[in-house]
Amino acid sequence: MIPKKKAFITPKEYLEIERKAEFKSEYFNGEMFALAGAGKTHNKISSNLIINIGVHLKNKSCLVYGSDMKVKISSSGLYAYPDISVVCGDEKFEDDESDILLNPKLVIEILSESTESYDRGKKFEHYRTLESLQEYVLVSQEKPKVEQFLKQQDGKWLYSEVNGVDSRAQFTSIECEIELKEVYHKVEFK
Repeated sequence: MIPKKKAFITPKEYLEIERKAEFKSEYFNGEMFALAGAGKTHNKISSNLIINIGVHLKNKSCLVYGSDMKVKISSSGLYAYPDISVVCGDEKFEDDESDILLNPKLVIEILSESTESYDRGKKFEHYRTLESLQEYVLVSQEKPKVEQFLKQQDGKWLYSEVNGVDSRAQFTSIECEIELKEVYHKVEFK
């Protein structure tokens, strides 16, 4: 018996389904990919980052968004849900629903066992094609570690990392510095 081929879903069909769905899915190349829910540690780290970044951006022309804001990578057609995104200046959205951001300056992904390879690899490949993106940050749930990819003037990406709760993470694109003890506030490591 020949396996049944999955039907190609257009971006328009994806958005119609996604906007009514009870769970989140990313979209790429005609397929939807369901996202797993985030656990306690992930949510603590995300909340800590959003609070600290939000306070820093309070009187600036930037906004921080949590994981319910989709980002579209127009060059590849990927619709993704970054854990955290920051936009500065005028926000650009795909349509009047204002739920699909086109121009993040900073994207932060909190690594999990199931997404780490994708976040480091293919997803970053897609994100790198965003002209607006200046910084991509990966945050570990396993230990106090923050990795940063910062876009240089020549278009290359510079990698750096900080480790340990006494270290400070520099979010260069938004001129924000956060102590890792704040990023990992109330997080218990195994």
